[in-house]
Amino acid sequence: MHTIKENKIQQPKFSEAFRFWFILGWISFGGTTGHVTIMHDFLVEKKKWVSNSKFFSALNACMILPGPEAHQLAIYLGWKLHGIKGGIISGLFFILPSIFILLCLSIIYALYGNTPILTSVFDGLKPAVLAIIIFATWKVSQKSLLSFLHYFVAFSSFICSWFLNVPTPWIIISVIFFSIIISLVSPGLMILKKRKNEIDNYENSYYVNSNTAPHKTPAKTIIKQLSVFALLWLIPFLGVTYFLADSLFWQKLSLLFTKSAFLTIGGSYTVIPYVAGLVTSKLAWLSKTQMVDGFALAETTPGPLVIVLSYVGFMAGLNHFNGSLLMGTLGLLTASYFTFLPNFIMIFTGAPLIEKSQKNQTVQAILSLVTASVVGVIVNLAFYLGESILFLGKMISLPNINWLALGWVLFSLFLLIRYKLNMVYLILISLLYGLLRYFLISI
Repeated sequence: MHTIKENKIQQPKFSEAFRFWFILGWISFGGTTGHVTIMHDFLVEKKKWVSNSKFFSALNACMILPGPEAHQLAIYLGWKLHGIKGGIISGLFFILPSIFILLCLSIIYALYGNTPILTSVFDGLKPAVLAIIIFATWKVSQKSLLSFLHYFVAFSSFICSWFLNVPTPWIIISVIFFSIIISLVSPGLMILKKRKNEIDNYENSYYVNSNTAPHKTPAKTIIKQLSVFALLWLIPFLGVTYFLADSLFWQKLSLLFTKSAFLTIGGSYTVIPYVAGLVTSKLAWLSKTQMVDGFALAETTPGPLVIVLSYVGFMAGLNHFNGSLLMGTLGLLTASYFTFLPNFIMIFTGAPLIEKSQKNQTVQAILSLVTASVVGVIVNLAFYLGESILFLGKMISLPNINWLALGWVLFSLFLLIRYKLNMVYLILISLLYGLLRYFLISI
């Protein structure tokens, strides 16, 4: 019979955690899976700072919140280890390297994006990005579609988003109301199948574990945090609105990315199609080709895929102000700030409340249907990208199929599924493929 070990692990040194979060920001390639794997290997396996069960419990909590779950997980774990200062450091270092790299790539794209060599590179890279998103959809659906009801919600969400152009926030809200009605009318349909989990008999040998008492945040502290957040949001908003040219543009930009951060549940794959639809159609800040190219650029950087919204800010500023790199840079910084700022307040005030709800079966069942709807929205994103990548003309038809692009998508999927190829290597191979195509055509 196993006995539970006493907790002999002391609080990690802040300096050691500081170094880890700094390094993580530069090496976290591979999307959410890559981020989670790196954090798990270091924090759980190597350092034993966080127990396995607590790590995945934290990940589940972050998936419930709007915005990119990997970024929120980093904030959450930093907060659990060293309080508010730990959460701020982990959250900042997770995104700052990506923002810097993407700024450099965006400037290069603005200056040389129409050159034949870069066009060829993007032609090699974009099909791989589409394959990565299709692969991600398959992986998420395996864990999220647990019953006929989940499949129905996922399919309905796709129909609403792709054919009816219903915005993602309205789909999520509708699914929540639908789930509540089902739970009242036929509770049996909402019962989740329990999955077998490994029992960790050594929970107390980790500094943060499932036996750790839930974090209690007094109402006074929550009000104080919300007040600070309001100031951190309002001061930059007033700054860009009243001190930069064309205040209406900056106002729309700031409000768009704030709204997208708060109203999209399910991470990067739900935020992106919502914003992409607005900036290419309604606001006309970017062309669809520029938006698709942004996905390719974002995949070449560490950090979450939602970093593509920083690129959107850059291109919006660049296009609106007649090719000004300075305004493009300000657009990128503004989009980044208003996209990622809400993640901090959602963790500091929202995570403790979510921790309490994780034992409520009804709440978890409702949230599982929300996750199923996210699958449908991700499929919508795949269709959005596929329309531009796989077809040469504006019409989706057999004569317009780009067979080279389709072939590279299938080859990329083969490498991802059959050989479990790391996404970073797939991106590098695709870049080389694009360069090879350019040199062969040039001969």
